[in-house]
Amino acid sequence: MNTLNEKNLTKAEFISRQILDRISSEAKRSPRLRKNYNFHTSDEDICHRLLNAMEPDSYMQPHRHLNINKDETLVVLRGRIGIIMFDDEGTIKENVLLEPTGSIMMANIPHGIFHTCVSLEERTVFFESKAGPFMPLIPEERA
Repeated sequence: MNTLNEKNLTKAEFISRQILDRISSEAKRSPRLRKNYNFHTSDEDICHRLLNAMEPDSYMQPHRHLNINKDETLVVLRGRIGIIMFDDEGTIKENVLLEPTGSIMMANIPHGIFHTCVSLEERTVFFESKAGPFMPLIPEERA
């Protein structure tokens, strides 16, 4: 089985509850209360796919992606996350609860929309996908 730091590019990768447990434990010990498990092998990859373990007190700054290729897809696998979307003035326009067994479990957030994610339950893990390569946010993308 692959570890968090090594990838075997010749075999399919399967995600077990054991992996969700491991990254959740690492998130709980992290100063940011988050931990990624990347499927992509480099920040330069054209598609970034990852598991994101997030604890309730983690803070994700509201942000947007101005690059037209940077839509984000989130699928909650365990726990609950709130997705909050804002207009350009910072007013909340919409908030949605994602739960794996609820009525909504996935969000596709188009580029240009200010948003943040809030973990509402311990040991929350979601799958995230967006285009690469990684580019740090520029000031116009931060709320």
